[in-house]
Amino acid sequence: MGLAIAGANVNDFKLVEATLDSTPIRRPRTTRRRRQHLCLDKGYDYRVVRDVANRRGYTAHIRTRGEEKLAKKRGHGKSRRWVVERTHSWQNRFRRILIRWEKKEENYIAVLHLASAIIAFQQAGQLLG
Repeated sequence: MGLAIAGANVNDFKLVEATLDSTPIRRPRTTRRRRQHLCLDKGYDYRVVRDVANRRGYTAHIRTRGEEKLAKKRGHGKSRRWVVERTHSWQNRFRRILIRWEKKEENYIAVLHLASAIIAFQQAGQLLG
């Protein structure tokens, strides 16, 4: 999981490249058989995001504006956005993240990493026992 922080008034699509750069684990090489997929919602439906995904070897799955509503009307194409929203909800349980008290960016990133590690360990415990 990668993360990039910015002010609340910055659009998410502007942070795509920084977020992909911050991923700590090196991605496996993409081949014809093993493609890397990048699933994003309609907030990322910009040419810049598609170019970044293509440059990095991802197959971009980005909902276009209005496409999600049509899929829901037809009764198929269920959104997978809940995975991200669920993770944000778990992170918001940490008061230190919900309201940013840290002045330094490095300290805030450290708190985000700590909270993510705690969440990962909790979820791993549920899977094991």
